[in-house]
Amino acid sequence: MGSSDGAGPRGSGVLRHAARERGWEPAVPGDPDTAEAIERHIERHFGPIAFVWHELASDLVHVDVHVVAPTPERPFHTLVTSGMSDRPMTVPPEAGVSPYAELMMCLPADWPMTAEAFRDDSAYWPIRVLKTVARLPHEYDTWIGAWHSVPNGDPAQPYAPDTPFVGVVVTPMLRCAPEARTVTTDSGKEISLLALVPLHPAEVRLKLTEGTEALLNAFDRVAVSELFDPARPSGG
Repeated sequence: MGSSDGAGPRGSGVLRHAARERGWEPAVPGDPDTAEAIERHIERHFGPIAFVWHELASDLVHVDVHVVAPTPERPFHTLVTSGMSDRPMTVPPEAGVSPYAELMMCLPADWPMTAEAFRDDSAYWPIRVLKTVARLPHEYDTWIGAWHSVPNGDPAQPYAPDTPFVGVVVTPMLRCAPEARTVTTDSGKEISLLALVPLHPAEVRLKLTEGTEALLNAFDRVAVSELFDPARPSGG
């Protein structure tokens, strides 16, 4: 698995899942300094953490998902991972980005967020996508950065039976809290906080065939951001 062109932030940067050839590898021990910095960052920029969706068993890294509940000022659920940055990604020197990253996504205020609801993949799939993409660079000795895209399989398949979305593109935070794009720990470790934006099939194809600029032009037509709208039309 790799990037189809890692030459710059506006390249196609399509990350594909390869056949897994290794066995299960227990998660590296978490870094308390990093975990505390991420929690402080979430509460400073997004609000109090309502709950954390913990992993019971973890391969490579232990990825938890912190959830900030909607408020009148921020009428959406904010989901932020913690644990992806326990290992550095394999970033080429020319990329000029931090080898450490975490991921975020914002879901509508009426999105079901209970353990019972998460038994249904129609509600759980955003959590699964955050965890899958967070683990992906460590699983395949690669990296993810802004404007890389990750299709859900090859060919790309919907994340759940009742959703049209078949992949994600990694973006900087555009509307949610653009000032919160970097987490800095007490020891000076810098962690990029990147957003995942779900893609329609036509948008995945557009990214594959015409690259990032074409996808961004399509996004402009339908006002896409990290504030996920499950009913939004395709821009492709």
